[in-house]
Amino acid sequence: MKNKSLVSINDFTREEHIRILELAGAFEKRPKQKILEDYVVATLFFEPSTRTRLSFESAATRLGARVIGFTDAASSSVTKGESLRDTILTVSNYCDIIVMRHPREGSARFASEVASVPVINAGDGANQHPTQTLLDLYSIRKTQGKLDNLNVAFVGDLKYGRTVHSLVQALCNYNTTFHLVSPQELKLPSSVKMNIKDRNLAYHQHTDLMEVIPKVDILYMTRIQKERFADPLDYEKVKNSYILRNNMLSGSRENLKIMHPLPRVNEITIDVDENAKAYYFTQALNGVYVRQALLAAILGVVE
Repeated sequence: MKNKSLVSINDFTREEHIRILELAGAFEKRPKQKILEDYVVATLFFEPSTRTRLSFESAATRLGARVIGFTDAASSSVTKGESLRDTILTVSNYCDIIVMRHPREGSARFASEVASVPVINAGDGANQHPTQTLLDLYSIRKTQGKLDNLNVAFVGDLKYGRTVHSLVQALCNYNTTFHLVSPQELKLPSSVKMNIKDRNLAYHQHTDLMEVIPKVDILYMTRIQKERFADPLDYEKVKNSYILRNNMLSGSRENLKIMHPLPRVNEITIDVDENAKAYYFTQALNGVYVRQALLAAILGVVE
């Protein structure tokens, strides 16, 4: 994995996924290690972010690295008309690795092709979010004791949800049974669904959340993303399609864990937070350990 960019979850093999999860477990036990003191990490966020940016910066800082970058495009030379190519070529001179979020699909792949340092995709539009996927895999394995042969439900915005797209692709390596719960307007794209079909895995499409809850080990809730809709009226039609309340969990499996990439709006009510099956805030914490593992592995300080 040394000097290897991570743009799509498929850029790393199943074996490399597992190695990252093992390294993350080691960093969870010992998160403060000054093994990146000689490195500079650039975080280029052309789109708003809280958890991804801060967890990457926390991961880098805990490992002793210096962090440079910007938190939105308005504070970069993009406002002066600078191209993404020129930005990446310039920043490559200042750092050892680039972490980038950008609203345009394909931007991370382009950046990885022109950069002289490795690039980690922190989200490119509605396309991919591979580091979220790795922390999701870490969270699933930690709570279920395995990754194979699980029933996983994805709920909400399956059309634009880059976290869903990446995680579906990754879970196709583990004989997963998929339950896809969404309004008709937000169904999982055929291009992503093809990954499931190519592996001959079982999947079920639903519009009713209640019929799915008793059947699954992981309930992966997602936000209906207002910013992905060109027409505000289309968003208004679907924004409250699924709202998970604590009393809806009474018939669920004992091992069920509720996950969410965050931020949430109103798709999980706050009474669920006190339920032992709620895992989304710990899931966010796991992102620090996974991103420590990625930085250390790609920079070559661990194998």
